[in-house]
Amino acid sequence: MDKINVGFIGCGRISDLHVLAYRKNRRARLLAVCDTNPGLLAARKSEWKAERAYADYRELLADPDIDAVEIITPHKLHEPMVAAAVEAKKHISLQKPMTTSLASADRMVACAKKGGIVFKVNDIYVCYPPIVLARKMIDDGIIGDPQLLRLKMIGSPHGGWKIDAPSYDWRYEEFAEGRLSETFDHGHHEWAVAWYLLGEVERVSAWIDSLDGIVDSPVSAMWKYKDGLRFGVGEFAHASDLVVPSKYYSNDENFEITGSKGIIYVHRCTGNIHSGPAVSLFTSKGWRYFPKVKSDWADGFVASAENFFDAVRGEKPPLLSGDEGREVLRFAFAVQKSARKRREVYLEELDRPFPGLYTWTRRRKEMKASFLVANKPSLFGERLSKYAVQAGALTEKLMERFEPPEGAGWKSIAGLKLTADGGVPEQLFTIRVEGNRAFLEKGRLDPRAKVTLIIPAGTWAAILLGKKRLESALFTGKLKVEGEPHEGLKIRGAFKI
Repeated sequence: MDKINVGFIGCGRISDLHVLAYRKNRRARLLAVCDTNPGLLAARKSEWKAERAYADYRELLADPDIDAVEIITPHKLHEPMVAAAVEAKKHISLQKPMTTSLASADRMVACAKKGGIVFKVNDIYVCYPPIVLARKMIDDGIIGDPQLLRLKMIGSPHGGWKIDAPSYDWRYEEFAEGRLSETFDHGHHEWAVAWYLLGEVERVSAWIDSLDGIVDSPVSAMWKYKDGLRFGVGEFAHASDLVVPSKYYSNDENFEITGSKGIIYVHRCTGNIHSGPAVSLFTSKGWRYFPKVKSDWADGFVASAENFFDAVRGEKPPLLSGDEGREVLRFAFAVQKSARKRREVYLEELDRPFPGLYTWTRRRKEMKASFLVANKPSLFGERLSKYAVQAGALTEKLMERFEPPEGAGWKSIAGLKLTADGGVPEQLFTIRVEGNRAFLEKGRLDPRAKVTLIIPAGTWAAILLGKKRLESALFTGKLKVEGEPHEGLKIRGAFKI
């Protein structure tokens, strides 16, 4: 494919960063610009050395030499522009958030799919190198099973770019229509990162206030992910008397991801409150820093544009895709609805014709299940007895899970007593760990064991099958620990129980 000819629809302040990807780019060039402000349009055409300039986006879309467009305009203008671009067969990179309602998002996604064009929702944080590195470390298992994501955004009226008052006019219009600047517009970055790092969100609780009646801050939000025991916490603060060091907007963000084996820190995004490497990692081996990763906020814009070029060429999928952008948008709406309704909000209820009924029914079902587990352990135990016949074989396979702990000098002996359950007689095992090797002995308990676990066979099998957690067995009295509990924790970690 020849060099991709791109047109910008919208030449406001943020486009200064979008244009960086086109400097000396061998795969794409900025051919045309479009803006309704004549003075700004002329200045951008000259500054960026664009060949063509249009005052009306429809004229730009009618240009047969244009292959793709970046739409960098207020959110409420996005849908008609996307529809027109699809009709003109132009590939689209759309500035986040993608639109102002889920119904609008659905129409846009369906339109783009029907038209067969590339449709990317451009949130540069999911392409920002430090966050991409954090995702890679999570995927590689460096921090084990991720359990908690904590993010913080701090904003200020002092520091960074000088922005003319008219540049904020459209934001005031958004605010008047109920779309808040921090948790909807800028907050899209935070929700996108939360989705990108740990997956889809199930439900959210949020508190949103305002110091001045305009900026939605301070904010505190919590959410639970759909898969596994994973949670997120988000904080937004507005420091009205603080100068935030930044080359761009006067705000900064940081992220912390805690897993079973380590913690990843992304220390900065927009600004430069934290000095030093943007990414660090803490594990049992101590600290590791990543000074070579690119960490200028502009690097995310360049990387996101490169992803768009890849997608146009059919080499990689767009990030975010239209469906992914819609999911992040739903997350943002759930945060605002939770604060407005002062209750926990399920993301799925936003797609239901009767959201209140859906939420009531689902919550009642979950509370009933929780009550049975907490208050009817005998019933729960009876259901687990059916797994007892698998307990012995699963215990033997436990050796395959062994992952040598940090420090090759660790030695331990543990006993496992599976009490009779579900017609299966009592079973005894001894587990020995010697550095990077583990051994299982059946039929006896070694008297030298530092710790011994005593548990019904069915409950133990359910734990190894992932149907029950070790903690719940302990809290309901099904699991008894004799000896040194801390040694049991080390055994649990080494065998990923």
